[in-house]
Amino acid sequence: MKVLLVEDDLVIAAFVTKGLKEAGFNVHHTPDGKNGFNAAVTENHDIAIIDIMLPGMDGLSIVENMRKLDINTPVIILSAKRSVEDRVKGLQTGSDDYLTKPFSFTELLARVQALIRRTTGASESVILQVEDLSMNLITREVTRAGKKIALQNREFSLLEYLLRNTGRVVSKTMIMEHVWHYNFDPQTNVVEVKICKLRDKIDKGYEPKLIHTIRGVGYVLKKNN
Repeated sequence: MKVLLVEDDLVIAAFVTKGLKEAGFNVHHTPDGKNGFNAAVTENHDIAIIDIMLPGMDGLSIVENMRKLDINTPVIILSAKRSVEDRVKGLQTGSDDYLTKPFSFTELLARVQALIRRTTGASESVILQVEDLSMNLITREVTRAGKKIALQNREFSLLEYLLRNTGRVVSKTMIMEHVWHYNFDPQTNVVEVKICKLRDKIDKGYEPKLIHTIRGVGYVLKKNN
């Protein structure tokens, strides 16, 4: 899952980014409001975490303008302002949750997970499944035919992306942008390498095979060729 983090305090941003990545999220961080707003309206994110006091454009203006453009990405506002009036204003502007600083990462992560469950539907957000392959997004447990499969963070993100696009062919470019979050380099074979490792864990010794290569196009997760 992709998270947009708009935070100008680099210490907080590094702290949040590290924690979210360890929890399996891909994080797009921008330290100013204008670039944050541009990212929010031009790229797809599963959730946004936005500070209020930002250079260029304040957080509430970002959220307000997102909603005017019918961009419904769930938003958690971060703020040092603790009054009831400030929290109400933040929610009325269009944000979905409001967390005051200082905060614990555990609480932030719990709010992120709860908001994703609430906005995408509990069953879809908690369990992704194809055939006997199952992924729990909260416990991060992956099983095939009831057997637990240990995945590294990047493997987990790649499998999650394939599961969320079950039956749909995704290109290497799409995988790079979503899982690695950087522009595609045609010279790199990082996607092929990671797909190969994921196949060894997900398909080797199991039937039917689920991860398929569509030559010249990309990859698809489905029951049959």
